[in-house]
Amino acid sequence: MSDSHAPNHNYHLVDPSPWPILTAFSVFALAMGAIMYMHFDSTWMFYVGSLLVIFCSYSWWGDVIKEGEHEGHHTAIVQLGLRYGMFLFIISEVMFFVAWFWAFFNASIFPTEAINFVWPPEGIETLDPWHLPLVNTLVLLLSGCTVTWAHHSLVEGDRAMFKQMLLFTILLGAFFTCIQAYEYSHATFGFEDGIYSSTFYMATGFHGFHVLIGTIFLTVNLFRGIKGHFKPDHHFGFEAAAWYWHFVDVVWLVLFFCIYVGITG
Repeated sequence: MSDSHAPNHNYHLVDPSPWPILTAFSVFALAMGAIMYMHFDSTWMFYVGSLLVIFCSYSWWGDVIKEGEHEGHHTAIVQLGLRYGMFLFIISEVMFFVAWFWAFFNASIFPTEAINFVWPPEGIETLDPWHLPLVNTLVLLLSGCTVTWAHHSLVEGDRAMFKQMLLFTILLGAFFTCIQAYEYSHATFGFEDGIYSSTFYMATGFHGFHVLIGTIFLTVNLFRGIKGHFKPDHHFGFEAAAWYWHFVDVVWLVLFFCIYVGITG
């Protein structure tokens, strides 16, 4: 006897979920906490918002993994929709970086009287692009190779190599973050030291935040791979993480050549 409630289409009509609206409120709390920290040196709301975002994200993504990996709702047509969604999300992220680049280029190409029509402004000791920034460029390029290697290994059914290359990618991402933190700690200018430092830290710091998020994204996929998730023809969760990581790679190349190398002439 057939199930009269079984869908006669390939789409997934999701059940009502509290996580989207709760995540939105959590992100708002996190943003307000960041503002309170920067302007009033109060940290409690920032930590509360961070914990709420982590909890809601874990719960929401856990439901999505359950729907796709265990309940079989992610059919080919659903995966196509997910790909469109991830593509549009990355495009929206590109627009964020366009804003930071626009601010930097506007200030550098048309320096104003406030900085004596000089770029970089007087008193700013810029970072040597051929030292730590070059190392970080090589680290990210190598990580792009290892995540691609992991993807091909998964498609070919070599799960051991998939997990090994994914682990290498995560370690390279963590190494990048450590180098950038070291670079920031040794910079001779602070965030509030004028237009150069503000645009520099916003562009590179926003990218560093994306590297951190991408590293977490890949780490979740590594744990999923260890648990036996993903098949050669059904692994959009990892594929989305790989897209995101390549996006981070490309943005860094633009940052390196335009912001680090460009200012040195």
